[in-house]
Amino acid sequence: MIEELLPESVVAVEAFGDHEDQESSLYPEERQLVARAVTKRRREFAAVRVCARRAMEKLGVPPQPVLSGERGAPRWPAGLVGSMTHCDGYRAAALVRAADLASLGIDAEVHGPLPEGVFESIALPAEQDRHRHLCTTRPGVHWGRVLFSAKESVYKAWFPLARAWLDFSEADIELVAEPEPGPGLRGRFHARLLVPGPEVDGVRLTGFDGRWLVSDGLVLTTVAVPHH
Repeated sequence: MIEELLPESVVAVEAFGDHEDQESSLYPEERQLVARAVTKRRREFAAVRVCARRAMEKLGVPPQPVLSGERGAPRWPAGLVGSMTHCDGYRAAALVRAADLASLGIDAEVHGPLPEGVFESIALPAEQDRHRHLCTTRPGVHWGRVLFSAKESVYKAWFPLARAWLDFSEADIELVAEPEPGPGLRGRFHARLLVPGPEVDGVRLTGFDGRWLVSDGLVLTTVAVPHH
């Protein structure tokens, strides 16, 4: 599902269903990172790394540990950029050669309403106005969840470039639905940065472009940052 939201140069591996016990697949360095975590967290951690290593194999890169760097961001093998995500019943990893893309962000969420108060805490006034319009013209979609997921993908693409925090209030995201063939509802979004963006190949970014899909009880969002 998620691969259709990404450029052809990106390799994505996803898995559905409950997180199986794949802790035996972890490298010792990875196992140390979750040694004190609860069982659910350890299984999620292992399952998404299985996806990541399968993606490495597809790119011809020997499977290796995926450790956590600054602010928990995954540390990818030299020459690769990527992103991982998981939620109940789903996990995915996407990888691409650094020569093909500058950064990548993916996110998956269960398609349902956000917990009470979350939408108001993440959405700017302009985003709330657009949200009301979408709820009226495209009912049946939990647009707050789509917006939340888009902000997560934006952050995941932003951080490897900026090495700094990006608050929910520092990017104004506009979601656009597109009538495309295929199951589910899909579209694009643009995130306008409200703070100075990082530089890519000497060009300062002012925003990010992404894609989204609502299908089979999931919300999937992606951001691919090209070179300039």
